[in-house]
Amino acid sequence: MTDKEYLHFALAQMHTGQWFGFSSDEHSYSTLIIHDSSITKPTEAEVNAKIQELKDAEANAETKKASAKQKLLDLGLTEEEIKLTFGI
Repeated sequence: MTDKEYLHFALAQMHTGQWFGFSSDEHSYSTLIIHDSSITKPTEAEVNAKIQELKDAEANAETKKASAKQKLLDLGLTEEEIKLTFGI
């Protein structure tokens, strides 16, 4: 994912609905605007923490996938069998 995609995903995880937008084509925290008056703009630290949480979860999932693949290889399955059966 790109930084822009992580920003959008993190913001979408914070509240439901179309509560945010951007004041320019540069989608960054500095151009973040809030459309819903019932929602307070999150701090940049809160947004960055959410982005890091998402990156950590993605990295953890990749680590688990690699571990599972190695366990299957250790059991004697071939790379082709693993890919065809499990898609990893």
